[in-house]
Amino acid sequence: MRYVVVCVVKGEAGIFNNSLRKELLANFNARSSKLPAHFTINAPFEYDGEITELNKALKDFCENEKVTPFTINGYDHFGDRVIYMKINMSTEAKAVHHRLIDKMSAVPYIKFEEKDGKDKTFHVTLASKRLKPLYYKVWEYVYQYPCEFQCSFDNVTIYNWEEGTWKLYKEFKFRLY
Repeated sequence: MRYVVVCVVKGEAGIFNNSLRKELLANFNARSSKLPAHFTINAPFEYDGEITELNKALKDFCENEKVTPFTINGYDHFGDRVIYMKINMSTEAKAVHHRLIDKMSAVPYIKFEEKDGKDKTFHVTLASKRLKPLYYKVWEYVYQYPCEFQCSFDNVTIYNWEEGTWKLYKEFKFRLY
């Protein structure tokens, strides 16, 4: 089975991202992930057994961590392949993320590449599929919308790939304080 581990971005920022992605699809046929607004914690991976160890690690981790803030401020891009909303992790949120990577790394079937480990570029994707020929139009278009949000790193969520889409497998929430 194929899984991905993310933090779902909720509230105004999540609504904004999901809405703008729909606009980009309707106006430019610019596509992105089938996941809701999120930043990736562990890129999609395959595992044939039960992910019991991962579930336990995430449950234990989230029960012992508190919600931390981050901001989204403006847009950026990876070349002409991906346009995204820029995340600025607070010192506290980054520390939680790094502890999470350490905890997940103890699970034998979890591997982190440079792009999704501790040194990742935190971002929420707007467009990433077949973007090259549309890049400049989409880049200009997103700039008409202000992009400043206060957010919370408050969940670790697993999705699995079923029937051609990502389906919610399990959400783990951090304690509130």
